[in-house]
Amino acid sequence: MSYGVIFWGLFPDSVKVLLLQKRVIRTMMGCGRRDSCRTIFQELGILTLPSQYIFCLLLFVVKNSKLFSVNKDLHLINTRQQSNLHQPLAHLKKYQLGPYNMGIKLFNILPASIKDESHNPSRFRSLLKKLLLETTLYSLDEFYSICKSMKS
Repeated sequence: MSYGVIFWGLFPDSVKVLLLQKRVIRTMMGCGRRDSCRTIFQELGILTLPSQYIFCLLLFVVKNSKLFSVNKDLHLINTRQQSNLHQPLAHLKKYQLGPYNMGIKLFNILPASIKDESHNPSRFRSLLKKLLLETTLYSLDEFYSICKSMKS
């Protein structure tokens, strides 16, 4: 399921894949059609499709860090966002939702405790997977709200 997920993970039809994933989990565990799958995903240690998308995309960003520029490299002004990746202007929706731009957006919203470990890919991977398994995400909006609440 993770093959090429950074390219097709935001398509509208990916919701159907998540619903199918939940149906399979319910069948495997012998649950009813209306039972919640959040705890089952956590118990089994399986990432939902949105979590898998976030995980693969952020690993792509960390492994290919030379493709991205940091704000402090582009200007000398000392700001709170100086350690964030620089997000270029994008007018086309296709580019805005592409892996490069979405990778930057998701990386920048990560909590500092995880973002600071980006120089150590194995540690970054384990912290990110732990966060995603604990939260069991059904959408990117949930990820944004969780990360924002962790920052405040």
